[in-house]
Amino acid sequence: MARDGSDDPASRRGRGELESEVLGALWAAGGPLTPGEVQRRISGDPAYSTVVTALSRLFEKGTLTRVRSGRAYAYAPVADEPGLAARRMRQLLDAEADRHIVLARFVSDLSDDDEQALLRLLGEHPRAD
Repeated sequence: MARDGSDDPASRRGRGELESEVLGALWAAGGPLTPGEVQRRISGDPAYSTVVTALSRLFEKGTLTRVRSGRAYAYAPVADEPGLAARRMRQLLDAEADRHIVLARFVSDLSDDDEQALLRLLGEHPRAD
């Protein structure tokens, strides 16, 4: 439902779109924002409560940190966009029983360029055993 009380299906976002917009606004800001500040920076004129819900969900997922700012919280991402993507990949891997098979299938699906990039990265970060 839009802030004006209408239930216009054209104004609805797909699953995850609002969270993506919220993250985009926070990354662009370069510092913590309150829900009202986030609301003003995203498209579609979402209700304040909708923005608060999205921020709360992102915080619960560990994607955002928050600090008190008056009566509200100010939120900031825990990492930049590539860092969050890496974090999601790690969470998916951690949830699997056979990490070896998951990693093997991941590597087998890489393009030649991505495989070479991964090999270079692994060479730059040797493990100390």
